[in-house]
Formats: sequence, C-alpha cells, structure tokens
Amino acid sequence: MTATQQTTGRRRGRMAKRKRQPEAAFDAAWRQWRNPYPPIEQFSADEIEAIHRASMTVLSDIGVRVLSAEARRAFVAAGMTDAGDQVIRFDPDLVETLVAHAPPEVTLRGRGAGRDVTIGGNKVGVCTTGGTPNFSDMKHGRRPGTLAALDDLCRVAQAFDVIHMIGPFVEAQDVPPHLRHFAMTRSVLTLTDKVPFVFFRGTQAVADAYEMIRIAHGLSRDAFADTPVSYSVANSNSPLQLDNLMCRGIMDAASAGQLMVLTPFTLAGAMAPVTLAGALTLQNAEALAGLCLSQIVRPGAPVCYGSFTSNVDMKTGAPAFGTPEYTKAAFASGQLARRYGLPLRSSGVTASNAPDAQAAYEHQMSLWGALMGGTNLLLHGAGWLEGGLTASAEKFIIDIEQLQMFAELFKPVEVSNDTLGLEAIADVGHGGHFFGTQHTLDRFETAFYSPILSDWSNYESWSERGALTAADRAHRIFFQTVAAHEPPTLDPARLEEMDDFVARRTAEGGADIER
Repeated sequence: MTATQQTTGRRRGRMAKRKRQPEAAFDAAWRQWRNPYPPIEQFSADEIEAIHRASMTVLSDIGVRVLSAEARRAFVAAGMTDAGDQVIRFDPDLVETLVAHAPPEVTLRGRGAGRDVTIGGNKVGVCTTGGTPNFSDMKHGRRPGTLAALDDLCRVAQAFDVIHMIGPFVEAQDVPPHLRHFAMTRSVLTLTDKVPFVFFRGTQAVADAYEMIRIAHGLSRDAFADTPVSYSVANSNSPLQLDNLMCRGIMDAASAGQLMVLTPFTLAGAMAPVTLAGALTLQNAEALAGLCLSQIVRPGAPVCYGSFTSNVDMKTGAPAFGTPEYTKAAFASGQLARRYGLPLRSSGVTASNAPDAQAAYEHQMSLWGALMGGTNLLLHGAGWLEGGLTASAEKFIIDIEQLQMFAELFKPVEVSNDTLGLEAIADVGHGGHFFGTQHTLDRFETAFYSPILSDWSNYESWSERGALTAADRAHRIFFQTVAAHEPPTLDPARLEEMDDFVARRTAEGGADIER
C-alpha cells in the first residue's frame, strides 16, 4: 500500500507514518470511480442534433487539412475525398459508420494490483496534470522542468488512490529531446504502478515507450496489442488541421491497440467561433475526423472523445479556464460523446498563476463541469497551474483534497435500519447531543470524510500552530509524501530487460522526434 491511502480503523486520507498498509485496506471506490449522478445536459436533444449536422457540414463541405500524406492515403482508401491542398472532405454516413466501431468502454490495465481503471458509462479515471514545461513550489519558485521534478511528482502521485493514471507531468528539459522519452517513461514505470501516458513525439519515440511499457508488464507483443495499458492525447491544430505528428500518433496508437484521446484545442473567439454552439461545432468536427483515422487503421481501436473548449479573455486573448463557458461546454461535450457512444475526456484546469483562491475556485468549477457532465477520463486532475505552463507542488495537494471530496461524494449512501439511527434518536430524546451515543462511537473515525489538507480548528488553535495557509500546508504535505515514497514492486528481470533496451536504443542514437 501507499503512504497516504485511507485505511481501515484510521482517518482515511491521512498520511500513514511511513508504514505500508496491507493491500486489502485500500478503498476500491477511490481506485475506480463510479459516478452515481445523471449527467447534466446543456442542450436539448434537437440542439445536439443541430450541432451534429453542422459538424457534418463542416467535414463534408469545408473538410480538414491533413498534413500527413500517409493519413490522406488512408482516408481516401476508406472512401473520403481528396479535395487538394492537403484537404480531406468526409462522407457523413461513413464518418458515423467508422466511429461506431469504437468501443463505448475501455479498461486500462495497471501494472500493480488493483490499478486497473475502466472508462466509459458511469466509470471515471483520474489523471495527473501533464505536458507542462515548468515546475514550481513555494520554497524554490518557478523553474524549468527537470527529471528530478518529474520523479518527485511521480512519487506523490503514487501515494493517492484518487489518482489512477499518470500524466506526462513536467518536461524533463535537462534530458536531450531524442532521449527524453526513455528517461520520463522509466521514471513513471519504476516510481509508480499506475497507467502511464505516452507522448506522440514521432513513431520511433512512441514505439520505444510502448516497448518499455510492454516489458514492464511482462506481456508478449501480441498480448500488448490486445491489452490497453497506456494512453495518449492527439490534439488537432484548430481550426481544422491535423499535423503530421498527430496523424502518426493516431495511427501508431491504433495499430498498437492503445488508448488514444482525440482532443481539439478550441478556444472560442481565438481558434474557434466566439459562440459556444459554433466552438462546439468545430470541436466536434475535428474530433470526429481524428477518431475516423483511428478506426480506419484498426476498427475497434480504443479511443476517447476529447473536449477542451473554453473561452479567451477578449481583452488580451489569453486562455481562460474554470469559467461558466468552460463548464457549459463540458456539459455539452458529454452529450456529444454519448451521441456517438464514446467515452468522454474533460479536464480540471485553471488559468491562475499561483496556488491561490483563483486556482482553487477555477479548478473546482472545472471539476463540476467535467464530472457532472459525465466525463469518463479526467485529465489534468491535479497539479495544473498557469494555463498548463506549470506543474505546482502545492496545487497538486490542493487538487488532491478536492478529488478526494468528489470520490466520497460518488460513494453510495446506505439507508437501512442500522443507518436510520432510530435507537440513537430515542436514546438522546429531546435536547442533548449525539457525540456519546453508541451509534456515533461505533462510527467515530469513519463517519465523515477526513481531509488531508483542510484545517477545521478554530482561529486560536490555528494561530498557535503557526497560522499556516492551505498553500503552506500543501507544501509540507507534498514534500513529506516525497520522503515517504516506497517504489512499487517491479520484477528485477523486467527492469534489467527494460534498461538493456534503453541502453541499446541510446547507443543507436535515440529517436528521431521529427517524424
């Protein structure tokens, strides 16, 4: 068990005293979320169909510029039209046929026991933040990402059961680009046993990462191709363009049988129409185009419908997150994903530059939009700051607190003769309190959610202890968790095989990340 998991007979979520708990103690409801609430719908069924039809018009009449010659050939061979100037125009009926091949639910196999996560239906998987060039903490400030920073983030992510999948966190800029994927993948595979992320950095880098993950899992090549054990994100270049690396990644993931999340980066007023309906039309068209390519390569390949539509600050053009518009777009994206029978990806994001009140309320607003909109894959669930330019130590812990609250919110509430408390009500009678009843004492440590971060003491007690803010406490918890980390078990023979593979590929010159 990890250092900060909830345990039987103890306050859940508090850090254990550097003692590993028995495996049976983890809370399965935290490791595999099931959202018990019906998703909020932004639009009527007729309005969703209007967005669908408009998207099909965009695809058939305007088309998508596809920069990969190989991808264009695949589209044309499947029945789409090459309109010249690298533009592919899509047949709407064929789009629907192709997308229908994709599975509505995908189970990603984790390397450790109890680490599998299923996305689809009412099942939710939560990822860390990813792709940030910088790392920050209150003591040392903001600085370029390093492999050491990535290692610490992996150590902390391993410790919390509400994190199910490891994002790329922060760029290890102290490692040369052609070798970086080796170092980053090795960190994730040795410091965690959760589902890893693979960057689309070109065919060689993707193949290298897949091979390292296959070795760590001990899978044959055939079994790997039939077992989703990783995930990747392909971003369309809005408006209406798929670049060479993204096309290559879409095809590579499909061929390897690994999960691909197609996410347009549609910011209303900048890379998409300024209206919410227009931005969603563009998002939907781009998402369907990329998803079609995946299904052309391998019908039934695991995919996820990605949503990232938000607005910009019209005064500066800067991206805005955690806004009412972002939340409405998340609700509507859930409707569109369900329209096509696909799992949905959303995010927990903020534009704040510091782990402050703005960061917390924008992240919370993003979470409500994503989770109550029916997302199945929550990316950037913890650590995202500065519009995705920084992974923050303190923000990571603040976000973990919010995620644990949602995990508890999603757990079912029992209504039975035992929980109705009639005997306790009769014992207390009129007036008095319930602190001392047997009904309360039997549940004293497990009755309510116990935070890792929140301080519920009065002002005087809080002041006497140093008047630490939430960010102060988060800083302390982050680095205590780093120190308490114990690497998950990895078969020494697999580690040796993986390191031998990396050494050989490094000697060969690493990966060509341009194609």
